[in-house]
Amino acid sequence: MEIVIATDKHIKFAQTISQTIDLSAEERGTGIAKRTPGYIEAKIKNGNAVIALDGEKFAGFCYIETFGDKNFVVHSGLIVHPDFRNQGLAKKIKTKVFKYSQEKYPKSKIFGITTGLAVMKINYELGYKPVTFSELTDDPEFWKGCQTCRNYDVLQRTQQKMCLCTGMLYDGKKDEEKKHPYNSKSLSRLKRIKQSLFLKKNNQHKNNSNKS
Repeated sequence: MEIVIATDKHIKFAQTISQTIDLSAEERGTGIAKRTPGYIEAKIKNGNAVIALDGEKFAGFCYIETFGDKNFVVHSGLIVHPDFRNQGLAKKIKTKVFKYSQEKYPKSKIFGITTGLAVMKINYELGYKPVTFSELTDDPEFWKGCQTCRNYDVLQRTQQKMCLCTGMLYDGKKDEEKKHPYNSKSLSRLKRIKQSLFLKKNNQHKNNSNKS
C-alpha cells in the first residue's frame, strides 16, 4: 500500500473518488458533503491532497483546504474504498495528511467537523480537541461547503452554532507552549529580566570604578 501526496498523474481517479464519497454518504445515512470530480481534480492539481493506492487500484483519499487567510486548515473528503476498509487505512491517510499540513502550513490551526466516530477517534489520537463551532473558522467559504450535506438545514436553524457534526481543533501553538513552558512570551520576559539585571550590575561596576 502506498500513501502519497497526489499529483497530476492521479487525476484519473477523481471520478472514482467522487463516487466513493457519494456511496459512503448513502451507506452511512449521515452528513457527508458531496464533492464533484472537478472539485477533487482541483485539489490534486494544487498539491493539497493525499491518495492511497494498492498498485494501480484506488484505496483512499483526503484533501486539504485553507480558510481565514490560511489561519485555519481543514482535512476533508477522507474516504476509504470499501475493498480496503477495516484495515486501519483511514488512520494512516489521516496521519499522512496531518503531518503534511503541519509542514506546509506550520502556523495554521487544524480543524474538522465530522459525524463519524472512527474519524473522531483518529483526530483525538492526533491531538485534536472537541470545540464549539465558534472556535472554528468564520470564513463563509468553509460553511458553504456544508450546503450539499443532508443536515444543512440543522446548521441553518441554529445560526451556524451547532449541527450533527462535532467540531474538533488542533492548535499546535498551544500544544507547543504546554510542552515547553519557556514559550516565546516567557522567553521574552526572561530576556528582559536578564537584560535589566545585567544593566544594573554593569552600572554598579561603573559606580565602584568611579569611586576608586
